[in-house]
Amino acid sequence: MILNEILTQKRRDLEELKVRFPIDRLRQVAAHKTRSNPRSFKRSLGASRGLNLICEIKKASPSEGILREDFQPLRIAGMYEFAGACAISVLTEPHFFKGRPSYLKTVRQVTSLPILRKDFLFESYQIYETALLEADAFLLIASILTDSELASLIAIGQDLGMDPLVEVHSEEDLKKALDAGAEIIGINNRDLKTLTVDVMRAKRLLPHIPKGKWVVVESGFSHHEELMEYKSLGVHGFLVGTAIMKAPDIPEKISELLGTSRKWRKAEGEAP
Repeated sequence: MILNEILTQKRRDLEELKVRFPIDRLRQVAAHKTRSNPRSFKRSLGASRGLNLICEIKKASPSEGILREDFQPLRIAGMYEFAGACAISVLTEPHFFKGRPSYLKTVRQVTSLPILRKDFLFESYQIYETALLEADAFLLIASILTDSELASLIAIGQDLGMDPLVEVHSEEDLKKALDAGAEIIGINNRDLKTLTVDVMRAKRLLPHIPKGKWVVVESGFSHHEELMEYKSLGVHGFLVGTAIMKAPDIPEKISELLGTSRKWRKAEGEAP
């Protein structure tokens, strides 16, 4: 299964990193680092009365290979902000998604939007590293963590001034996330083991999320109507990557998703 391959490689990379930069030193540096210009990912989910779109920067995926040959993260980040994104997700896994952790700092320099680190994080070392890379938020996948690991990583991230987005795929994951104190729940419609997308997953899980939590739905979106349907069910934000990265015109695709595109309105029959 691809998830096992990713985690195995991630553990190898992490052990090598620990040799070069021991965790005691990393923890000390992260604890004393003053975060300049902090940006609230959580607050961005309520920034608009319209649709809150978290646009993802990723060059490739295991299911589809290279998504964009002309891959310029800084230029893409600028287009995201210009087109109306509420936050930017940066995929930093290098082997299967062709990302780089260094993208977090460089992207942050060209945008005022909150930056989410999307990767396979399962140790405290990675959370301290994420803080040093100046991310405002980070993804935790409930299914690859024990209850105690999830609660610990959430607490560490919050202590470092970041917002944890806890991704769930099942009712079991959701219970784990809620018990661990997650405030932002991400429902991923993509199965991480088979990589297939089930757009009904979020609809099944939404009724089980208590009021007062922030909800983000991930994967499988390509049309404005889909987002509006989920918004009517109480979803606060949408994380979209593949559909945007594959689009010939990125700003136009974002506008189409947000329902602000002139082309989209004409296609729906609205008078010009």
